Amino acid sequence: MKDDRFYLRHILDCIQRIEADTAGGIESFRASRTIQDAVIRNLQILAESSQRLSAVLKSRWTEVEWNRIAAFRNVLVHDYLGLDMDRIWIVTQRDVPALKTSIERMLREFD
Repeated sequence: MKDDRFYLRHILDCIQRIEADTAGGIESFRASRTIQDAVIRNLQILAESSQRLSAVLKSRWTEVEWNRIAAFRNVLVHDYLGLDMDRIWIVTQRDVPALKTSIERMLREFD
């Protein structure tokens, strides 16, 4: 069984990929289906990995909206035809950086 560190590192890797894919700005994001698909896929993987974290870890980090991340994953996976790319962009710029800060703090606790 993989431990929380494994999934936390995996989440952080997805965040770093999202950051790289969105570094060109919103116009570049809007213009490229390939970039959109990469970002969406990494958001899905990130959310899936968050669901595999232990209940103990999640209970210690209540500032992270774990249930909201899981619900967002379900939207990404099951409502793929109705995704609003402007909303996805907002998530990458507002929510992902906040999550990154929390994940980095969690990982530091393991060191």
